[in-house]
Order: sequence, then structure tokens, then C-alpha cells
Amino acid sequence: MDRYNLISLLGVFGLMLIAWALSTNRRRVNFRVIVWGVGLQFALGALVFLLLGRTGAFEHVGTAVTSVFNSAMEGTKFVFGPLSNPATSNGFILGLHALPAVIFFSALMSLLYHWRVMPMLIRAFAWVFTRLMRISGAESLCVATNIFVGVESSTAVRPHLAKMTRSELTTILAAGMATVAATTLIIYVGYLQESFPMIAAHLISASILSAPAAIVLSKILVPETDQPETMGKHIELHYEKQSGAIEAIVTGATAGMKLLVGIVTLLIAFMGIIGVINLILGAVGGTGFELQSILGYVMYPSAVLIGVPPEDAMQAGKLLGERAIVTEIPAYEHLKDAIESGLIKNPRTVVVLAYSLCGFAHVASMAIFVGGISALVPERRKDLAAVGPRALLAATLACLMTGAVAGAFYQGGLTILQSGN
Repeated sequence: MDRYNLISLLGVFGLMLIAWALSTNRRRVNFRVIVWGVGLQFALGALVFLLLGRTGAFEHVGTAVTSVFNSAMEGTKFVFGPLSNPATSNGFILGLHALPAVIFFSALMSLLYHWRVMPMLIRAFAWVFTRLMRISGAESLCVATNIFVGVESSTAVRPHLAKMTRSELTTILAAGMATVAATTLIIYVGYLQESFPMIAAHLISASILSAPAAIVLSKILVPETDQPETMGKHIELHYEKQSGAIEAIVTGATAGMKLLVGIVTLLIAFMGIIGVINLILGAVGGTGFELQSILGYVMYPSAVLIGVPPEDAMQAGKLLGERAIVTEIPAYEHLKDAIESGLIKNPRTVVVLAYSLCGFAHVASMAIFVGGISALVPERRKDLAAVGPRALLAATLACLMTGAVAGAFYQGGLTILQSGN
């Protein structure tokens, strides 16, 4: 274990200490949740980096997922022709080379639900969380669902939302923002697969790792002080069943189109607003004074805490801050640019950032999750709005914790950077 592995390991506990200092009730923190949650993260980290990584199995997983992604682009090639190839369209274009895959993977996820593959996986994860961490069955199921889907995960526990405690609501919000949906994860793969060939397998690992992290951090920030209705119970997964495979594909593809429009809308709006803010900051502070630079200084300590080498910490801080303010999509794009331009040279930094950025932990996401769940249970709107900021903090810390776990186990050899220089 080198010094950066040790720093990352200490960073895991440092992040929990920050959450404890900001807790609503330090005396009611459930240490069983912490021990089993961190234990699950360490076990998964060891499995990915020490066992699967050394045996070559991890590389096979990454290759398989990348192959599926490339197959998913066949529809894009048919519709857009030569424009779908970055080599013939003047470089990578998000709207042509990654976003269309959202429609395919939404249809694929819907089909896997119809074939009962996803319900089986979700129930397995929920059983582990309920059994080991002794949290309520409803929040376990919702957290497990969030590993694979986005805000629609709340519909899986819709009958229980009205009676959830504030701590449970914080957990399901935090889990939603700390993980990523499979439909959007593929966008990050599109950005980074050329410069970081194993990115697909790492991002799947990151989304799974962030689930127990979200439980741990949310339960520290907002400990359970009431008695949840489904405490220790295994509950049924609620989801819309389709009459056949064709209907499942059509329904999923239609939902993917709506998601695609939502992503494009948010990116246009937020990137435009950031541009205006930078225009104002440049007028006040001069050339080079922009929001990204300010965020770099703000998030610099967090980057160092999770094991990013000091020479890369400022650039890492900018990307972490950008994810919190804008979304994770431009942050991953700029991570790709930083790799190819040589601004980030250490493979450790790339791995830690790939894991830390893998989450919906940003302001726009908080509004989406609070608004989406409020639509299902309007009577809990006030409670959801009240715990929303703490859930966002828990999600942010959870993503950083996932990056720290990756940094604690990273031994080199899993990343092959292909610089564009």
C-alpha cells in the first residue's frame, strides 16, 4: 500500500466524520449501518480491484459492455449515416455519438424488466441491504432500484412513500442522486471509452459502490429517530408490467426519448447560465476568472482527501465542482479533454475521478428528485423539500467516498490511458 492508498483509506473515514459533524442527531447514529455499509464497499472494492482486476475478468466485463454500447449505435448509424462516426464529423459530438444510445438502453432496460431479470437483481440487492444494514424494506428496495434506474425508482415503493420517516426520505433521495441510471451511464462511456478503455466496467462498479455509501452518509446526516413501517421487512417490487416484449421495447424507447429531451434541455439551460456567470466574473475579475476556477479552489481539499495527487488536485476540484453545479455530463466531457490534453497525467487521478463523478449529485438533480417524488405523494412535499439539501450533501459525500474506496484499492494496471497528444 503506497501513501495515496492510505490517504484514500483515511479519506473514507474523514468523509463520514464530516457527515457526523453536520448530523441532525449525533447520538442516534446507527453504527451497524456504518460498519456494514463501509464493509460492503470495501468488499466490493477488493472484488473489483484485487480479484477481478488481477484475473482479467474485469477486462472481459468492460469489453462486453463496450461491445453492447457499440451495437447500440447501429440505430444511430442507420439514422445519421456518416455523421454518426466521430472520424467523419469533426470529432465527438454528444448529440450524435452518445445521447441516442439513451433511447436504446431505455428500451433494453424495459425489456429486462419484462423478462424479470431486473426485478430479480433488484430484490437481491435489497435483501442484502435489509438483512445486513437493518434498514427498512422500502428504502432498501428503492436504493437497490436506483443502482439501475433514475427518478422512476420511487415508483417501486410508491405504496409506502406516504408513511416514510424523514430519515427514509433522505435516504431514497440521496441514493437517487449518488447513483446513476444505466440509460445515462452509457453517455459517460461514449465520452471516455477511447481514452479510458475500461471505463464501462468501472462505472458499473461505481454505481454499485455508491448505493451502500448513500445509505451510510444519509443515515449519519439524518439518523432514524422514528419507527419505519417496513423496518426489517422484505417488500414487493412495484413496477408497470407490459403485455409482451414488443410493448416493453416500445414503452422503453418512448421513455428514453423523453429522458433524452430532458437531458438536452438541462444541458442547454445550465451550460448557458454558466456562460453568463463566467461573462460577469470575467468582467469583474479579468480574463481567466471564471466559475470553474473558483470551484477548483472550493473542491481542492475534497480532491486531496480522497487520494488525488496534489499536482492533479486543482483540475480534479474543478471537475468535482462542475458536477455539483452543472451536471456530471460536462464534467466527464472535460475529464476526457483533460486526459487527452495532458492536464491530468496520473492514472490514479483518472480512476478516482471516474468513480467520484459517477452520480446525479447536483442541484438540478435535487430539484428533479424532490419534484418527481412530490408528484407521487403531494402530502409529503414539505418534508421532501426540507430534507432535499441534506440528501444532496449525503449524495455528494457518497460519491466522494466511492472515489476514495477506488483510490484505496487502486494498484495500477487497470487503466490504459491513450493520450491524444
